Amino acid sequence: MSAEQEDRHPVTLSDGILEVRDLDAGYGDLQILEDVDLDVADGEYVTIVGPNGAGKSTLMKSVFGLTNYMGGSIEFDGKDIAGNKPDEIIHEGLGYVPQNDNIFGTLTVRENLEMGAYILDEVPESRIEEVYDYFPILEERQGQKVGSMSGGQQQMVAMGRALMLDPDLLMLDEPSAGLAPDLVDEMFDRIDRINDDGTAVLMVEQNAKEALRRCDRGYVLVQGQNRYMDAGDALLDDEQVRQDFLGG
Repeated sequence: MSAEQEDRHPVTLSDGILEVRDLDAGYGDLQILEDVDLDVADGEYVTIVGPNGAGKSTLMKSVFGLTNYMGGSIEFDGKDIAGNKPDEIIHEGLGYVPQNDNIFGTLTVRENLEMGAYILDEVPESRIEEVYDYFPILEERQGQKVGSMSGGQQQMVAMGRALMLDPDLLMLDEPSAGLAPDLVDEMFDRIDRINDDGTAVLMVEQNAKEALRRCDRGYVLVQGQNRYMDAGDALLDDEQVRQDFLGG
């Protein structure tokens, strides 16, 4: 971890908000994850990388109650959420942005954001303003149907909707997927800012080198099992990790 990261995120694992132990999960009878461990500290930025088919997205979905839970433990803010459904988990302070099907294309930007606060009796205008502060283009286009927007703007809408309940942990599955190269750094910068403002981030990302460069800690998942865990910079500097998973 760089000195800058240490200054920004003075956290230890004893400050854990998410703790996954010996997790077994999959789809139907097909087991994808085996004895997986994962920690995210309060305010930390953690990235999961690994080859295609490693179970990265399955791990995220399992935390959010979208897979078949088969064993192990998942604790969020000290509460057991293993096997709970997403509509229960969202009340605990956990936001999730899947890679696909993450917007309501026929609704406007503002309507999408309001949907993010559907569990509240009244949509907090202050939260909408905070989302607009992170993503100013969304305020400019708040009346536009999201299905007519660019891929990058749709991703901003999806993230903004997940932020409407002010989650303690924001989980992002491949946030840079499909974005034009000149928009990738901008998206990462926005995620950095969300994290700097105190929201813990757990991210699966195809752009592994950039994700590890920016995060506090990283996990390398291979064939549904933990292979490596270390500070992001340490994983980037690990020759074996570079050769096997980062293209040298």
